[in-house]
Amino acid sequence: MTCEHQGLLFRHERHFLEVADAWLSSVLGTGGPVVLAVAGGRAEALTGLLGEAERARVRVVDRNRLYDAPGRTLAFLHRFALAHEPSPVAVLAEPVVPADPLELREWQRLESVLCTALAQTRLRLLCVHQEDALSPEARSGVLATHPVLPGPHGPHRNPRYLGTAAFRGLPSAPEPLPVRGPVHRLEIREPLPRVRRDLIALAETAGLSEEDTDRMVVSVNELAANVLEHGAGKGTLHVWRAPDRWVCDVFDEHGRLTDPLTGYRPSDGRRTRGYGLWIARQTSDLVEICGGREGSLVRLHFLDRTEAVLPLSL
Repeated sequence: MTCEHQGLLFRHERHFLEVADAWLSSVLGTGGPVVLAVAGGRAEALTGLLGEAERARVRVVDRNRLYDAPGRTLAFLHRFALAHEPSPVAVLAEPVVPADPLELREWQRLESVLCTALAQTRLRLLCVHQEDALSPEARSGVLATHPVLPGPHGPHRNPRYLGTAAFRGLPSAPEPLPVRGPVHRLEIREPLPRVRRDLIALAETAGLSEEDTDRMVVSVNELAANVLEHGAGKGTLHVWRAPDRWVCDVFDEHGRLTDPLTGYRPSDGRRTRGYGLWIARQTSDLVEICGGREGSLVRLHFLDRTEAVLPLSL
């Protein structure tokens, strides 16, 4: 059994409950734990249809915790599946669909890569979306990233599914963002510990919180190591304030990143590239990858938060 990724577009609560209840009954019949992360009273309505023994096997979590950041969402799904091997696991979730085009694109990229990133797991995933709450772009993204759609006669192949091809185009530059205040610059050069020390000092000067500083240092450490070991051996960092976030640009003069999905696939111990970005996608909130002949740029976003970033426990 490999990863199964279904997508439901529903207009009425009755339709949601009918499909979700049938799906839950199916996955509960195979054994293994189930995670439920849907909006509002849908979790209560759905679990109310289950028997006591079935409810005991369903863990209800806050969908905003599950869909905290694309990299952390993928990491949770990966850990959840591995923690219960060889038993199958299942997740019924209602993804958060942001209005911001940049954030929407990164969430869509995550959805597009799930089947390949989790191919070796026994995860069954049903993503549910209230259709009339979606923009045309968001709806098209759902159809492009889910290979199977539930239907009145059972699941069926989605002819509009594109998978990783849907959002794989490499942009030459990141999305423009307004700059609020000075832009701080650092050189990436050996030794790596000096880069970390300089970044900590820069973050203190710029006014980053302790948590944002820690997350930025971990993220940059991984990317700077790639620059020094696999790239030009030198590069630059730019740290600046944008509305509702801190931004850190990591530029590699000889970088050859060509895939904006790099870092969305767990390391298997054989690849020498991508592991640093796998970590950076978890320690930052959004990652943009772009570039061309002049080099590669990875933009890290650290969104303003009222609560500390904590991984969802298994």
